[in-house]
Amino acid sequence: MPAFPFTAIVAQEEMKRALLIAAVDPTVGGVLVFGDRGTGKSTAIRALAALLPKIRAVVGCPYSCSPDSPASDCPHCAQAGGKARGKSHAIPVPVVDLPLGATEDRVVGALDLERALTRGEKAFEPGLLARANRGFLYIDEVNLLEDHLVDLLLDVAASGVNTVEREGLSLRHPARFVLVGSGNPEEGELRPQLLDRFGLACEVGTPTEIATRIEVVRRRDAYERDPDGFCATHAASERALQKRIVAARERLRTVAVPDAVLEAAAKLCLALGTDGLRGELTLMRTARALAALDGAETVGIDHLRQIAPSALRHRLRRNPLDESGSTARVARAVAEVLPA
Repeated sequence: MPAFPFTAIVAQEEMKRALLIAAVDPTVGGVLVFGDRGTGKSTAIRALAALLPKIRAVVGCPYSCSPDSPASDCPHCAQAGGKARGKSHAIPVPVVDLPLGATEDRVVGALDLERALTRGEKAFEPGLLARANRGFLYIDEVNLLEDHLVDLLLDVAASGVNTVEREGLSLRHPARFVLVGSGNPEEGELRPQLLDRFGLACEVGTPTEIATRIEVVRRRDAYERDPDGFCATHAASERALQKRIVAARERLRTVAVPDAVLEAAAKLCLALGTDGLRGELTLMRTARALAALDGAETVGIDHLRQIAPSALRHRLRRNPLDESGSTARVARAVAEVLPA
C-alpha cells in the first residue's frame, strides 16, 4: 500500500513545517512530536519519506554511502576502494523504525552468527543504525525508550558514527540520520539529555473544529478504500512539494543571515534563559531552512517568529513561579523581543 500523501494531511501545520525543515537541512537536529494519540504523527513522518526524492547509493553498501563521497569510516567502501564510486543505484530515503523492545545487538549490530557457525568467519551484521544512515530513524513513544538505548543514541547522534566493540569485533561505520521521535506526554517525560538533542519540538493536538475533524475522517476513509486512486489525486501537489524541497536544498547555502537576525535570536534566548548556545544555533539553522523553502534570499525576523516555538519550547528551564506552559512562555517572549 502506498504511503498516505504528505500534502493530504489536514491541519498540524507546525509539525509539517518542522519535518520539511529537517528534510531541507538535516543539521537542525531532528524533530520531536508530542501530542494526543491518533493525530497523524507517524503518518506524517512516513509520508515525508515517501515524498523525498531517491538518493544515489553505492551498490552493495549496507550503509547506503553516497558514490560521490563514500564515508571514510565505512568499512565496505574502504575495502572496495575506488571501485565504490563506479557502481551506484537509486534507493528510497531510508526510514527505520526503532521499536521500544529492540535489543542492543539489533540496534548497533553484532556478530553474524550464521557465517560464524557455517563458515567460521568473523563478520559484522549491521543493525538499525546502519540501515538509517542518510535517512530517518523514527522512534514512536520515544519517552518510553530504555535508558541504555538512549545512551547509545546520544553517542551516535553526537558523532554520526557507530562504534561497535563486542564479541571480538572492532568496527566503526557511518550513522548520520535525522532523529524523529513521537509520543504522548501523559505517558512520561523524555530524558533531558535526549530532549536537548532534538532541534525542533512540536505539539500536536486533536482538532476541535467540526469541519476539520470531518475532513480528516473523509480523507482517511477515501485513502483506505482506494489507496492508489487517492494518491493519484494528490500526485501533482506531491511533485510540486518535492520540487520545492529540492530547490530549497540547493538554495540553502546561499541564503544570508543578517546580523540583525542573529542579534534578535540571541535576545530571544536570553529573555527565555536557555542554557548554552544551542538555542541560537537552532534558530539560525531553522530560520535559514524556512527561508530557503519560502524562496527567500535573506532570513527575516518573521522567519524567527514562525519557528521560535518549535526551536525553543523544549529548552526552557522549569519556573515554579510561572504556571504557564513552555509554548505560552515562548509566545510571550516573542511578543516582547520581536514585536510585529
